[in-house]
Amino acid sequence: MPPIIASLLRFLPTLALGLAGGAAAFAVNLPLPWLLGAMIATTVASLCGARLRSPGRGRKGVLVVIGVMLGSAFTPQMSGDLGLWSLSLAVMLVATAAMMAFSVWFSQRIAGHSRETALYAGVPGGVSTITVMAMASGADLRVVGMTHAVRILVLLVAIPPVLQAIGHVDLAGATPDPSRWLWLPGPVDAAWLVAAGLGGLWLARLLRLPNALLFGPALISAALHLTGITHAAVPPTLLALAQVLIGVSVGVRFAGTSLARVGHALVMAAAQALVLLAIAVLAAWFGHLLTGYSAAAALLAYMPGGAPELSLVALTLGIDPAFVTTHHLLRISVLVLILPALLRRLVPNGRPPRH
Repeated sequence: MPPIIASLLRFLPTLALGLAGGAAAFAVNLPLPWLLGAMIATTVASLCGARLRSPGRGRKGVLVVIGVMLGSAFTPQMSGDLGLWSLSLAVMLVATAAMMAFSVWFSQRIAGHSRETALYAGVPGGVSTITVMAMASGADLRVVGMTHAVRILVLLVAIPPVLQAIGHVDLAGATPDPSRWLWLPGPVDAAWLVAAGLGGLWLARLLRLPNALLFGPALISAALHLTGITHAAVPPTLLALAQVLIGVSVGVRFAGTSLARVGHALVMAAAQALVLLAIAVLAAWFGHLLTGYSAAAALLAYMPGGAPELSLVALTLGIDPAFVTTHHLLRISVLVLILPALLRRLVPNGRPPRH
């Protein structure tokens, strides 16, 4: 049996659990049902000891699809809004600096991790890129991975109640009408979407973009939509499947995690995530007052990412996904550029002893 088929077969039980969780959440009208339902079902199963498989290459394909979908949110009518984005981007960078300063302090002083571990665990976003960078360091990879996973989990679970609390969004109207589930784009539109995905992969490798599978296709798709070459959209069914796979990707990160053994690390990561959420809410409200953009869009843009997860939430809920995606692209690009210099300054002797 070809390896890719064998890998897919091993993943099918995990996918089935994610789909069941998403369907149950959809049936009870939970906001973001396919994402949260799949994530909660697989997280609970993982913490209970189930041996769940990661989507593996499937997640990579989903990131390309999400990138193409995000690019379709850019329209020619947006040109007048770009001037205000610079103010919001500045607020986001200041908020990111505050989040990272708190995270590193908390991880080192309160949670008791080494400075290098605290730095990688404290980066507000870019979990895939940061984990790869941490592999070449003396950081505790388990703590780094768990801190980022718990942060994403807490943020995604918190999004519906926080958005409802600050207003500016109708979560009840975010789910497509059942009659639209079978809608598909025409052949020409489908060809443009495929071209955006393939062209984006080439561009990402050429420019060495961070989170290349997401942002490369997003840039090409945005260029095609901004110039009016195409107005192609991605079908709702594919969007729902993307949510399930992203939700599963978050949940399976807790596979092999024993609550008894890592309870302290989980509590510390959750407490840190809640404070970062509070910082993001305050920054989003200030950004809203400064620019006039909705507090909901600012919140999703300022949250200490996952970029794929939060951009997908913006797309699903129709909360200015182009605005949100642009902020996350700038955030992770700046972090990837400054993190090595920051590490050299704060950890001058290489690998400090772990606590």
